[in-house]
Amino acid sequence: MLKEDPNFFAQLVGQQAPRYLWIGCSDSRVPANEIVGLRPGELFVHRNVANLVSPTDLNCLSVLQFAIDVLRVADVIVCGHYGCGGVQAVLAGSQLGLIDQWLRPIRLLRESHRAEIDCLTHESERADRLCELNVREQVRQVGETAVAQQAWQRGQPLTIHGCIYALSDGLLRDLECSIGSPEVRSHAAW
Repeated sequence: MLKEDPNFFAQLVGQQAPRYLWIGCSDSRVPANEIVGLRPGELFVHRNVANLVSPTDLNCLSVLQFAIDVLRVADVIVCGHYGCGGVQAVLAGSQLGLIDQWLRPIRLLRESHRAEIDCLTHESERADRLCELNVREQVRQVGETAVAQQAWQRGQPLTIHGCIYALSDGLLRDLECSIGSPEVRSHAAW
């Protein structure tokens, strides 16, 4: 880093001021900064299994609040990825222990979209579609948090985006489900 930029660490020590919050999967093959091409300090990151945003997850909600209220990020990116082990476990009906409770929202999502998912021919297509639906649902979940709602009420610019990363080609795809106001999209809008 010092060869590229002799002032890199001196600048990094200063106050962080990222524009983006990334909520992604903890999968080691999905490195947030590298995917979006941002340097340390330019992206605030929260990761967990299957990129879930739960109203009971104080860790995720604390990250969200700090990012929006303190760092004043303008964009929250919820990013899933094809080949997600959490999504695959749900589709396979696997019983894995403690993680089963964590993955419950994806099981419920799968049930609410059963007809759409089951009509797909290949298991990989079903898994990919559930990964996409999960991202869309997590975008909605972020938009429903008190943190996001309060930011919009006070006129703070905030947009929540949904993206999916393909391990097979390294491309990040926009799922076109962004929310930029308090009117959070319902399942019917998908």
